[in-house]
Amino acid sequence: MNKLLVIDDEEHLCWALDKGLRQEGYQVLTTTQGKKGLELIQNETPSLVILDLKMPGMDGLELLVKARDLIPKLPVIIITAHGSIDTAIEAMKLGATDYITKPFDLNELKIIIKQALMVSRLREEVVFLRSELNKQHGRILGNSPAIQDVNTLVEKVADSNATVLITGESGTGKEVTALSIHNLSYRRDKPFVPINCAALPESLLESELFGHEKGAFTGAVVRKIGRFELADKGTLFLDEVTEMPPSMQVKLLRVLQDRQFERVGGTESIKIDVRVIAATNRDPLDCVKKGTFREDLYYRLNVLPIHVPPLRQRIEDIPLLTMHFLQKFNPSQEQLISPETMEKLMTYEWPGNIRELQNVIERAIILSQGNDIKVHHLPNEIQKKENTAAQGLILNFPDQGISFDNVEKELILKALEKSTGNQTKAAQLLGLTRSALLYRAQKYQIKL
Repeated sequence: MNKLLVIDDEEHLCWALDKGLRQEGYQVLTTTQGKKGLELIQNETPSLVILDLKMPGMDGLELLVKARDLIPKLPVIIITAHGSIDTAIEAMKLGATDYITKPFDLNELKIIIKQALMVSRLREEVVFLRSELNKQHGRILGNSPAIQDVNTLVEKVADSNATVLITGESGTGKEVTALSIHNLSYRRDKPFVPINCAALPESLLESELFGHEKGAFTGAVVRKIGRFELADKGTLFLDEVTEMPPSMQVKLLRVLQDRQFERVGGTESIKIDVRVIAATNRDPLDCVKKGTFREDLYYRLNVLPIHVPPLRQRIEDIPLLTMHFLQKFNPSQEQLISPETMEKLMTYEWPGNIRELQNVIERAIILSQGNDIKVHHLPNEIQKKENTAAQGLILNFPDQGISFDNVEKELILKALEKSTGNQTKAAQLLGLTRSALLYRAQKYQIKL
């Protein structure tokens, strides 16, 4: 509920605005004194102030300046007499949101209030999103069968309101997947608000999620809007959700069930329309078995599960991702990567997944100083990495050498032989998904 403060020296006007605005669902405070009004701004943190310019003692312009010092983004609507338009314009230059001249129609004032509150909320969202998120649009980058499967699933679930649980190792692109779902949904024009549940202690996490009222705890000097409220009509992304403390899991479950919550220190129930997407780099069922994650919350979140594969299971995407990061970090210059360097990138296991690849390419661009990227520009652990899986399979290495495609084909044939033709087991032996194995078998014309 938005709290409005009316400051006007005419008692009958304060009474009329109090009655009329309460009918619109606002909480209304009134005073006929400028000094008292300033105290209410400091102590009550109103959502918006309606301020008369002409008052005894502290006039409207002086109060406006002091109010903006206390709360810089506070919306202030000026009430002025018809012959004082110049003063109203001066107030606008000092930071007032809008003005209305006496006598005025109450319905006109209601429209101005509604617009001012909407603009104030949008400004809060823009500031928050710019600081929290560097947006990326479009599909998840990659042409491998594994990523094509993920993209297909993302398109299917995008316009649903059901919760999504994204699993995958650290650095695989779970947040990008969540953002892709948001950007393909009907909520795309509303906020995408992320929060890392593992990055904050329990006391701060509750305030970040649900917000708090002024004075709710030591240091709560003003009201704070939480992430759920900021994400209204949009999407809230809960990263590392399995790291959430048990007491917060209970509160999250209640919000998912009831679609409403209270700010910390508040009593007012706030209804929300939010699409929740959660992610974890752990096995959520394993966390349930260990008792660190609530089973009922798991099933509430796991309505639409999506698993993002690790980079080692989509190695055919490495050249495309590499070119993407080259363009990202050095857009003004076209750099090439030697075939030997690309081969090293393709045979490395990438424990840090796409995030590690991004860091490696950024480092290589800096070290190469605009020249072609060579093997010696890579970290030592990648330079020294050998394809140990191929050792022992190719016993007689030909003098003329052998292509990487032939090595990969032989590995697939050996895996199928060892698994007696079981495609799922062969894929597991190779560290691939079954769909990736089928793609490679078709590529090398291997009959299954």
